[in-house]
Amino acid sequence: MSSGMTIELLRPSAALFDSWAAAVSEFGDGHVDGSGLRAPVTPDRATLDALIEKSTLWADTTAPLPDDIVHNDLYWIVDDGEVVGFLSFRHELNDHLREVGGHIGYSVRESRRRQGYASAALRLGLDRAREIGLERVMVTCDDDNIGSFRTIESAGGMLQDVRVVLEHGDTPVRRYWISL
Repeated sequence: MSSGMTIELLRPSAALFDSWAAAVSEFGDGHVDGSGLRAPVTPDRATLDALIEKSTLWADTTAPLPDDIVHNDLYWIVDDGEVVGFLSFRHELNDHLREVGGHIGYSVRESRRRQGYASAALRLGLDRAREIGLERVMVTCDDDNIGSFRTIESAGGMLQDVRVVLEHGDTPVRRYWISL
């Protein structure tokens, strides 16, 4: 992580299409945590246009949403104009998010991992949670994702439990609470 790093959370935008498409492509056919997209993702203009529309709707706290969706700020983690990852900040938890997902989900593209981006993005996500008045947030990760749980713990995460969640597969999920 260079000292000149200028990390910000930006809303999805057509202005960064090329960088977004390159970032999404690095995830291949896998799920991209925090992106607001379902795998596999086709990084084309139509996908981005639909994402921008969905992002605007989900962030609008006056808009009625389907029962399985909570109000949610979708962000791109951007460093000096480059999309390095994704962060989703959910304003509240539903039953599914209480099990796996939590208030904040994020991922960093493979070529930019281990450079401090996840920690910086999580800090910015916690700032957003404080802005809307939350007292604590849940953050989850797979039990075998050492980098992720170290990031959460260094942000003040207190482990609630580690358990297998049926709809998530065989890898146990670590659930943390971070007090604000």
